[in-house]
This record gives sequence, structure tokens and C-alpha cells, in this order.
Amino acid sequence: MRVSDATLAAILKKAGKLTDETLAKLDAEAKKTGKPLQDLAVKQGIVKDDELTQLYAKEVGVPFIKLDPKSISRKTIMLLPERIARQYNAIVFDVKGTVKQLAMDDPDDVQGIDFIQKYIGANFKLYIATKQNILDALDQYREGMSTELGKVIDVQVQEDKKEEDAEVSEADIAEDSPIAQTVNLLLEYGIRAGASDVHIEPREDFVQVRYRIDGVLREANKLPRNVLSALVSRIKILSNLKIDERRVPQDGRFKVVVGGKLYALRVSTLPITDGEKVVMRVLDESNKALTLEELGYWGFSLNTINEAIKQPHGMVLVTGPTGSGKSTSLYSVLSLLNNPTVNISTVEDPVEYRILGTNQTQVNPKAGMTFVNGLRALLRQDPNIIMVGEIRDGETADLAVQAALTGHLVFSTLHTNNAATCLPRLLDMGIEPFLIASTVRVVVGQRLVRRLCPDCKQEYKPEDGELTTIIELFGLKTKENLEHTSQLEAEAIKAGIGQDIGDKSSLGGSSIARLFRAKKDGCETCGHTGYKGRMGIYEVLPVSESIQQLITSNATSASLQEEAIKEGMITMQTDGLVKALRGQTSVEEILRVTRE
Repeated sequence: MRVSDATLAAILKKAGKLTDETLAKLDAEAKKTGKPLQDLAVKQGIVKDDELTQLYAKEVGVPFIKLDPKSISRKTIMLLPERIARQYNAIVFDVKGTVKQLAMDDPDDVQGIDFIQKYIGANFKLYIATKQNILDALDQYREGMSTELGKVIDVQVQEDKKEEDAEVSEADIAEDSPIAQTVNLLLEYGIRAGASDVHIEPREDFVQVRYRIDGVLREANKLPRNVLSALVSRIKILSNLKIDERRVPQDGRFKVVVGGKLYALRVSTLPITDGEKVVMRVLDESNKALTLEELGYWGFSLNTINEAIKQPHGMVLVTGPTGSGKSTSLYSVLSLLNNPTVNISTVEDPVEYRILGTNQTQVNPKAGMTFVNGLRALLRQDPNIIMVGEIRDGETADLAVQAALTGHLVFSTLHTNNAATCLPRLLDMGIEPFLIASTVRVVVGQRLVRRLCPDCKQEYKPEDGELTTIIELFGLKTKENLEHTSQLEAEAIKAGIGQDIGDKSSLGGSSIARLFRAKKDGCETCGHTGYKGRMGIYEVLPVSESIQQLITSNATSASLQEEAIKEGMITMQTDGLVKALRGQTSVEEILRVTRE
């Protein structure tokens, strides 16, 4: 849907979403950048895309509809050929009597409507839907990964009867070849399934394709062994890697568009005993950084981290194992602080997400660009805020501390089990205790847990045996412990955690009245797993005066943890328990990632 600048201004003014002053600023920016007002208004959050579509629908007198892709039958959707539907972003979603229900994102496209009329006849009712909603609905044309891959692979096998190690010809990996279609299908289905990584693994008799979804690997398909060479070569061409080099690991990157969104794929190849394995990390480049609240911060944790990032200098450290969402937390904080008055510079390995307006540097050890050298160079670039991807050694740690001492706000990550063990870890790296105490403002410990599927999660009353285990493992033996957890749940309800289950407390009197779990075989929404998406559980340790004294006296991590809890810190396990009480995840998930 493309709305003219004049119409957009009139619609938004009538809806009370635009003042003359804001319009003047938008006009000035539109002239400067050459972008339409519509794009700028959506980008700056003046109006959401679906809101704008509804306002426009009212203006032009075409009814607005939000399509539910799963409710559209294959028989109905096939009334309009797929190529026509995709060309004009249109879909037949229902038939009432003899009247076909047609949704488009641009009801002003007269030429498109005339063309569609030739296929479905003149007896139809027109609706308007958002472009993204229609793109999601168009997926109903697909027959399923196995069916589509089967057709493509059959063609490949018939055309290519050669040995698997034979030379790969240009025709094998051309843009329109079956193997190129295979790569496209593997990526498309992986991205649509919400995979963070796509694994292509050679086995003795076949090629295994697996997707990592919500932190868990799932087998997606098995391909014939003889397509391996062409498959890997096609991916190498896309990633600008050497096709004929199969003995050493290689790293590359390329981009794809799926469902109207841009994704970057970070590619890694590795020679293994059965051939070359390829892993592609999926990074959604069109995604805006989430707010801290959207990531799952609330209450004490949210207030503490917000206070720390307002400081003009000091260090904020995020800890946790690989794949625990540390980088995502840091990107969200940097996006929060990003404005034209500050210089944000980063040195990362690798640069996963691009943040407009910041200066991001990629580590390249072969060229001598290490974290140490990169950080040393950054300090000569007049930065206000510095982000070091990871503190791996004493030299990087020392430079980061010096940067914090000389008036910079420094963000970085460390691999430790929880927030309290981060401070002794810096001591191990040779940093003086008084320097740690005076520079570190806050330490965040985090893990990722799977979210319960909102469509099929089950509420239940835990039995005595399970209650005893939960009370034991979460330290709820005393009345004071239960009362404290009850207070935290009340705070979480006020903060909007688990709004979908209402305001009723899950802690009843002196016990847990209800919990939530994944449905055994799940549903269509969650791919029959019972879980959909992931969320963070956090502990945020502020370095107060008493914590500083403990650091300078070389206290153990247990002492630091104990003091922080006294001062109000919520541990990761407690944060997880509160989120389990609020129906966002299950107790099993919390124990899976926090049990030591």
C-alpha cells in the first residue's frame, strides 16, 4: 500500500496522530532523504503499519481485514494462481455463497484488480490487509518442505548421475539450477520455522539437514549423498568463498529476503570425516532492537540496569555461556543510548547486527585487528560509549578498565556462570581489586529459556511430590521465602509479565496453587513442541558500596552473591520461577538452564 504524502498527512491529522510541527519536521526529512512521508512516519513510530492500513481503509471505504493464514483452505487459495497472487500481493481467502472474498494491500491498483478479475470473475468483494499479513497468508500455496524438496532433488538426481566427488560444473550451481532451488528452499523453510542456525551435515549415506529452533536442534530433512558437492559449492558461491578449497575451514556471509524481510546468513564450513559440513547462522537484519522490557527485564533488574547506563562512565558487564543472548542484551542497550550527541564505537567478533549511527569494527586476527588492538584504536577515536564484544584475556580487560577510568561508558561480555563469579574472574585476569570496585557499575547474568506456546500451554495444579521438589530446589522452605516470592509475583503482575493469564496470583496462601506446562504434542503454532520462541531470565548485580568493600577484600563469589541478594538482587532462578508462575515458561525449562 502506497499512500500519497497529502493523503497521509490528512489521515494522521484527523486521527490526532500528527501535529503541524511534527509534519514540518517530517517534510524537511523527506526532502533531505528523498523518502516518502509514509516510510518516515512508520519508522519514527508515529503510526504502526497495521494502524495506518486501518485508517486508510476507513478513508477509502474499503473494509480492513486481518487474515488468519491457517484458516484459509488450499482449495480456496488456488482459485487465484500463485504467480498472480504474488505479483499483485492479493489473495482469495474465502468464498461466501458465490462471492469470492479478495484481500489486497493496495486497493487502488486498478490494473491489478482488472487482471485478477479475469481469473476469479467479477463476483468478488474487496478487502484491504497489511502487506506483511498477505505475504504470510501466501505461504498457504506451499506444499511442505519434503514435497517441494523431493521434486527438486528428483530433477537433480536425474540430471546428475555422476559420482559425488566429481567436479561440479557451472550448470550444477547456476542461479536457476535445481541445487540453487534446494538451497533456497532449505533457507526459506528454516527461516520461516524460526531457526537460528541451519546445519548441513554429510553422513556416510546421506546429507542431514537440521535446524536449531529455540535452542534445540531438530532434523528437518535427509538429502541424497550425491548432491553434497554441488550444495556446498552453491553456498560457497553465495558467501564468496573458495569453491576448490575443501581442506580448511572458511567463513563468509550473504543475504537473502524471505517474506519481505532481509536476513544475513553467517556461513562457516568445516572439513569432517564424511565431507564438508556447513553451518549458517541466521540474523534478522530487518528486526528492530527489542526494548529491555521486551527482552524480559522487570522490577529491580530493570531499574538497576537503567540506572547504570545513565552513568557517564564505568563498566557494564553481561555474563553467561555461549548462546545465552548476551549480545542481544547489549545491542538493545546500545540502541537505547544511540543518539546524534554521542559517539558509540564497538569492536566485535563477529558484527552480528548493524546499528545505524554507530561505528562497528570487525575483529580480524590475520590482519592484526584483535580485541586489544581494536580497543586501543577506538580510544583514539573520541568515543563516549565503547562496546567490546568479549573480554577474553587480561590485556583486553586492563584496557577496558582503563577506558572506564578515563571517562568512557564501557560494555562487554564475559563467559561466567552467574553475575557474582564475574568479579573474581576479573581478579584472575590480573585486574587490581580497587580498579574493579571503582569501575564496574553493574553485572548482568543471563540465560535463555523457551517460552510456552500461547495457544496450547496447559494450566495445572502441581501434585505434592512435585511441590516438594520445587520448594527444595527454589529455596521456598520458610514462610518468609514464600512471602518474598509472592511479593515478586505481585510486582511482576504490575510490570505486565504474563498479561495473557490475567491478574490472578499463582501462589495461593502458603503454597503454589497453579503452574503451566507444555502440551505433550503441542499444536500447529509451535510445530508440535509445546514451546514457541525464547525469553531471557536475568540477575542484575549492582556494585554498591558494600559490594565494593567485599571486592577490595578479595571476597568469594558466594559472599558477593549473598550480599547482593540482601540488597534486593533477584537471582536468575527466582526470576525464572516468577516467569513460570506467570505462565511464560515451565519449571522444567528453568531447571534445565539454571541447575548446577
